[in-house]
Amino acid sequence: MLGAFKAAQWTPPMTADLLSSLQEPPGAPLAERLRPKTIDEVIGQQHLLGRGKPLRVAFESGRLHSMILWGPPGVGKTTLARLMADAFDAQFIPISAVLGGVKDIREAVERAQTVRANGRRTVVFVDEVHRFNKAQQDAFLPHVESGLFTFIGATTENPSFEVNSALLSRATVHVLKSLADDEQRTLLGRAQAMLEAPPMSEPAATRLIGYADGDARRLLNAYENLVANITAHGASVKEIDEALLEKSLGEQLRRYDNGGEQFYDTISALHKAVRGSDPDAALYWFVRMLDGGVDPRYAARRMVRMASEDIGLADPRALRLALDAAETYERLGSPEGELALAQAVVYLAMAPKSNAVYTAYKAAKAFIAQDGTRAVPLRLRNAPTKLMKTLDYGKGYRYAHDEEGAFAAGERYWPDDVEAPVFYEPAPRGLEIRIGEKLSELRRLNEEAKKSD
Repeated sequence: MLGAFKAAQWTPPMTADLLSSLQEPPGAPLAERLRPKTIDEVIGQQHLLGRGKPLRVAFESGRLHSMILWGPPGVGKTTLARLMADAFDAQFIPISAVLGGVKDIREAVERAQTVRANGRRTVVFVDEVHRFNKAQQDAFLPHVESGLFTFIGATTENPSFEVNSALLSRATVHVLKSLADDEQRTLLGRAQAMLEAPPMSEPAATRLIGYADGDARRLLNAYENLVANITAHGASVKEIDEALLEKSLGEQLRRYDNGGEQFYDTISALHKAVRGSDPDAALYWFVRMLDGGVDPRYAARRMVRMASEDIGLADPRALRLALDAAETYERLGSPEGELALAQAVVYLAMAPKSNAVYTAYKAAKAFIAQDGTRAVPLRLRNAPTKLMKTLDYGKGYRYAHDEEGAFAAGERYWPDDVEAPVFYEPAPRGLEIRIGEKLSELRRLNEEAKKSD
């Protein structure tokens, strides 16, 4: 096995000459021409590829295993799969779950059987594996178990929900991360060397990196278009500044400064419009964000936050609707999925508002931070063993379901040596009106029980 493994050696920083020698055909996109040829050329993912880390160990030990690569777009999932196949001199068979089906799986099996007869291994790479249905995913199982091929799936979705448990149990999940800003700068340096382009000013580079938002493919595609536009106009440019960046990529960048002050100002405006119950202004800022090039997934994450922070229990449906909108976008993409996000924006804006849970949570955190570690009262402790019962664990606990209204009036659930503070005060809006009424009644019953003791 080790004889078939090509050890990944350290390579020096990429120069223009070296990059030229590694180029794909001239017509290939920049992202393809810059695709790493060894794991030491991979930018990012050091938590997996650093010395002693899981994928580095797999490369260096010669132990190829089935895996799921989970991470956002443009972080190197396909690249790592190809490098795996190359390192082990294995046949690489890519399948797109968006376009492929059982027929493609059957053909992959036949090709794997053919090369195995010649003593060669096969890596079957399934991009967007979460798009395959259960039957399609199950079709891989017998061949993974028999060792006919090594299965590598790539997904932007949580595999716990989107990949069959049977397949998941036979593959190791590796989580890939978006590229950090310094990693994107390194990638830009390689791209500049390959294209022999003028240097970029620091503000322009920061703007472009912010626009890419950790997606290497997006960064390289935008940069390649930028350099192509400069070349097409025959302009003599000594440095690419922000003005030239906007002029060349205006439709992509607009005035939206992803990662800069305007980026955060726009998000802030959207959040405040939702909090202020103005659906029209909320839609305006939401569309401004999309128009400026923000990843709609980021907007969806912010909406989930709004549902918890500003609406909370005043309308618990808001959180579910925000999550549903995010899931819908993941399934439909742009532009169809953006409508679901717009629907969520309007709903959140019109929902009754309450930050009572948010405020209570912060108060509880502050209390715990300054308070000591107090013992759990014996009556509240779990008593799964005879010894624990002998030590009075759980003794005296009142089981609420056995009491009137399923409420043990007067029971205390705090440490014995602390004066119970009040964190949560429901807002007089939405569902929290009823929650508040119930809480007041429960507190009244507790007070009466204390007086009768």
